[in-house]
Amino acid sequence: MKITRRSFLKKTLCLGGALVHPGRFLKAAQKATHQWTAGYAKLEARGQLAPRIGQARAIFEECRLCPRECGVNRLAGQKGFCRASSRLRMYSAHPHFGEEVSLVGKNGSGTIFFSNCNLRCVFCQNWPISHEGRGRAIGDDDLADLMLYMQGIGCHNINLVTPTHVMPNILNATGIAHRKGLRIPLVYNTSGYERLEILKLLDGIVDIYLPDMKYMDSDKAAKYSAGASDYPEVTKEALAEMNRQVGELLVDEKGIAIRGLMIRHLVMPNRVAGTDKFTKWVAEHLPKSTYVNIMPQYRVEYKAFDYPEIGRGITVQEFLEAIDWAEQYGLTNLDPRSVAVRDFYRQRQSG
Repeated sequence: MKITRRSFLKKTLCLGGALVHPGRFLKAAQKATHQWTAGYAKLEARGQLAPRIGQARAIFEECRLCPRECGVNRLAGQKGFCRASSRLRMYSAHPHFGEEVSLVGKNGSGTIFFSNCNLRCVFCQNWPISHEGRGRAIGDDDLADLMLYMQGIGCHNINLVTPTHVMPNILNATGIAHRKGLRIPLVYNTSGYERLEILKLLDGIVDIYLPDMKYMDSDKAAKYSAGASDYPEVTKEALAEMNRQVGELLVDEKGIAIRGLMIRHLVMPNRVAGTDKFTKWVAEHLPKSTYVNIMPQYRVEYKAFDYPEIGRGITVQEFLEAIDWAEQYGLTNLDPRSVAVRDFYRQRQSG
């Protein structure tokens, strides 16, 4: 039976997190065997959170928060590649039900989208936020209140989207919110383009790392992400450090993520993302049971129309080969939605 692109996308969207039975996910994740406490709460109890916040804030004076290392004084109003000042800009905050199964749960992931970005990919689906910086300025106290609001309406975590360039503000807000009762996990939802020195500042604060691994080829990274030719090597080191800090995915008795590394990899047309190399690298450098989400959601956005190589959506076969590579290299903890999509189309093909 012929599979059209329309049916492929429809099935991909229909198999969202809320429609995948959690039992399938729990078989592949470690379950917590003791009472869990947020990392930032432990650091606060040891008197170590405030010094970390101070260290992070000082970086604004000569900003090297990301691998671009612009060196500008953001406290004095200077702006580097990300075009951000030392004050937060936020686009939106709400419960998100389209994230990974274990992040969404019943009440959603408390997702906060920050304006601006240190990578600015030409195919970015959130380009009005990341490229144009749309949003509104808020104070660290306001962010803390938002975190507490998300917790108050039942969200399972605080999901910080594009956090790298505003990390000091996030840490300060976390300290404020914790003193007012914040207790749920922090999710660091990043492009993966992170400096090791900065990640080490986050050690013990971030509970769940949710990084992308966009490319395995430096030329592709430079071409599609504003000259970031060092992206593959920088991100490999970052993923290894994240794994050292939080380890494999850990869930509670309800299947909700409370700690661990969850890697996202977007399948791109014409093998631009290097999925073969990515899955092999994970298998060789991280536990094969690392949570990996092979994502089929690529669509042509923003300036991607100007690049013929990525100027179309992916095909069913491109997605299926991506999942096959992951399994060929022995990865055992793939996102259940992606596996469900794969199984659906394998059945259609065999029928």
